[in-house]
This record gives sequence, C-alpha cells and structure tokens, in this order.
Amino acid sequence: MMSLKTFLAKIFAQNVYNQVSKWVNQPIETQDKTFEYLLENAKNTQFGKDHHFENIKSYEDFKKAVPIRDYEDLKSYIESVKEGKPDILWKGKPTYFAKTSGTTSGTKYIPITKESMPYHISAARNALLFYIKNTGKADFVNGKMIFLQGSPVLDEKNGIKIGRLSGIVAHFVPKYLQKNRLPSYETNIIEDWETKVEAIVNETIDQDMTVISGIPSWVQMYFEKLTQKSGKKISELFPNFNFFIYGGVNFEPYKVKFENLIGKKIDYVELYPASEGFFAFQDTLNEKGMLLQLNSGMFYEFIPANEFYNENPTRISIKEVQLGVNYALILNTNAGLWGYNIGDTIEFTSLKPYRIKVTGRIKHFISAFGEHVIAKEVENALHEAMQNTDVLISEFTVAPQVTPKEGLPYHEWFIEFEKKPENIDEFARKMDQSMQTQNIYYRDLIEGNVLRPLVITSVKKGGFHAYMKSIGKFGGQNKIPQLSDHRKIAEVLENLGLTEIL
Repeated sequence: MMSLKTFLAKIFAQNVYNQVSKWVNQPIETQDKTFEYLLENAKNTQFGKDHHFENIKSYEDFKKAVPIRDYEDLKSYIESVKEGKPDILWKGKPTYFAKTSGTTSGTKYIPITKESMPYHISAARNALLFYIKNTGKADFVNGKMIFLQGSPVLDEKNGIKIGRLSGIVAHFVPKYLQKNRLPSYETNIIEDWETKVEAIVNETIDQDMTVISGIPSWVQMYFEKLTQKSGKKISELFPNFNFFIYGGVNFEPYKVKFENLIGKKIDYVELYPASEGFFAFQDTLNEKGMLLQLNSGMFYEFIPANEFYNENPTRISIKEVQLGVNYALILNTNAGLWGYNIGDTIEFTSLKPYRIKVTGRIKHFISAFGEHVIAKEVENALHEAMQNTDVLISEFTVAPQVTPKEGLPYHEWFIEFEKKPENIDEFARKMDQSMQTQNIYYRDLIEGNVLRPLVITSVKKGGFHAYMKSIGKFGGQNKIPQLSDHRKIAEVLENLGLTEIL
C-alpha cells in the first residue's frame, strides 16, 4: 500500500514538472526577462554605476560595457563587500559567502544573496521530483537519505555568514526531509574527512538508506569502508537503495567500480551545482545531458573554448548556441557576478530543451605540442578501453612527459587500478586509438613521430588520497583534475613514492 508521503511526493512532482515546463517551452523569452531583471536590480550598485547599466538597452550594449572577468578581476569589488559595504555588486549585502579553494586565486569568497539562495535549493529538490515524475518511483522518500557534504558550521564577518556551499545548503533542507536525513549534525561538523567518513559509516550501516549523493570518488570511499566493515555488498546493506545523485565529475570512469561495490544496477542522476549557482540537473534518464536552468536568476553567455584566449572572442547568448561546440560558460547572476568566467567548459546535447554536459575546465587541458586535448576526450578514451572488460579504476590523471629519459615525448596516464587489465599494453593501445580518433591534432603528432603513444603509470592503492592529503585538499568537495598541461601532480606522486611498475 502506498504511503501518504509517497502519494504526496507524486502530486508535488507533477506540479513542479508543470511549472518548469512553462519556462522550458519559452527559453529565449525567459533569458531575456532574466537579463532585464538583473540590469534593473543592479543599476544603482557600485558595479552598475561603474559600467553604466542605465544606458544598456540590449545584449550588444552589455557586451561593450561589461568585459569577461575571472575572480581576480572582480576581487576589488568582493573586498568591498567583505568589508560590509552595501550595494556593491548587487543590491544590499549578500547573506552568505561560499568559501572555495581556487587553484590560482587562493581562497575565493563567492557571494550568495537572498535572491540567489532559493535557486540552489529548488534545483536540487526539482532533480528528485523529476526523477519521481519520470520513473514513478517515490518510495525512497520513506527511507533515509545521505548527502556527503562539508561542515554546516558557519563563520560570520560584517554581518555576512561564511562557509562551504554544501555546509550553507545543509541549513535549508526542507522540513519534510529533516527526519530522513543523515548524517547527524554532530557527525557533519567533523572537520577531518577520514574521521567523518568513519562516523558516517557507523551511523548509516544499519539504516534503510534509499538516496545517496556526493562526488563519486568520496562516495566510493564511503562504500569501500561500509563493505570492509560489514563484508557485504552495498545492495545487501541497503536493499532499497536504487539511485545515486552525483555532480562535479564525469561519472563514466567510476561506473563499473560503483556497480561492483553496489552489487546491482541502479539509476544515476547528475547535477551541476557550484558556489556561483545551480546551473543544471538531469531531467530525464532517457536523454544525455542536464536541463540548463534558464529561470534561476542567471543570464548565461558562451564563448567557444578554442577562442577563449583570443583578444576578441565570439561571445553569444543562449539563442545563438550550437550543438557539439565546446563553450566556456560565462555568468551574470542575482548574486552579483557579471561577465564571470566560472572556468568550466560545456557542450549542448540538445537545443529543445536546452541540455548541457560538462566537458572540463578551460585551464585543464594538455597542449604541450599544440594538441589541445580536453577532459572529455581522456574520459571517453578510458571508458572505451574499459568496455567489455573487468577492469576497475579508482582515480586517474593525465600529464605530458616532454623530456623523457629516452625516446619520444608522450602523454603519461597515472591510473589507480582496483583491478588491472590482463594485458596492459593492449589496454593502452585501445586508449591511444580512441584519443587519435577523437583528436586529429593528437593523431597527427603520433603519425608525424612527434609523440609516441600514451604510457600508463600505475598509482599504488590509496595513492590519490595520499596525494590529496599532501596538498591539504583531502575532503568531500575536492576533486583530482583529470588532466593538466604540467607535471605538478605527476611530480608529487613520484616524489612521494606513490607510483609502481606494472
């Protein structure tokens, strides 16, 4: 018999689906209205006055008035906001600063306003409701849910609360989910990640877990500890656990390992949240890509990634995007980010509705020889090589080896295998063939004897966790870059003795 909670969840899901469908069916008009709303509400701010918002009548005017910026370019405004000054980037003062650790800017303080905060919550909620609408499965609302996240303890400065985004969001879990939510507050505030995961294991091992969410590499660690402690597969521990929610990385390289740990096939729902905004969620299990949130107080711009570093790159709105082009994502938000380069690259998988997939980071590529290899390509190559094998991996990263001790330069793949290939040379050959098929520049370099085919270096079990600890980034919201145009990660792995000969 269907529980009242399940029944109500299905009605709620249908209502939200109907509401979302209205703006999905009017995408250009929705973004135009958002554009006007942002300009109107920010015209009397310091930023609005500095950039003459009152004179902007069109998107073309806006592009002339507002240059593309990253965090460093916006920092002087952010510093004024941190001092408690109102009406700097957005009207009033932000409610929160989401604290993030940037690679180039050190700690970043990303504003979250009373206008932007609700969209962080509603998009995550809607992802669950769309799952219910699409599958008819709503019984999970009766079980326990876990969202691996940062500490909800917040600091405060000049009337603005400061913390990790996931810790801030923890304060907004709807009341109807509070009783179902784990871990406890006492466990959530534990700072040391290993201690925290142990505590989460102890709290959840005998519970009816139905929804689990987090960055795959850290949920994988949680699953491994559960299995070690119980001697059981995850599906035996949590028989009603049927779907996993994730974001932040391409899940494909982890999928085989996950299903091995879980012991059965489950559904997967992808999200695209960030401190700067909640941009997209997977609205259907039948199509690739995530529904771009066009009605969330954000006006999006796009720059073809291969033009990004040009002096005058093409800069377009949603109405001009095309399928299959790798774009740098640019934001204008009701939290006060303007012409803001978030650093991610995306690609449209559908234009009706507008769905996207994340293809990597604008700074994460390998082009030591002009090949401009991107994250999507290395992820695809690894996924293709793993198909129809029992190979399992925990983590990987790729770096160029420009000055080898002998022979031609090459791309070096550092892979932490859970289960290694029977024939590593054949595995590497498949990966390299996929790389050549996907990237014509890489193929030309191989055929022209400028590069030799890729080389795999095995990373010891637990090696990537040891690397993250060594740089002070061991924890639930931190991710390993899948590729770099330098050997900084490679050198740490080698210097710490974390690699091994296959």
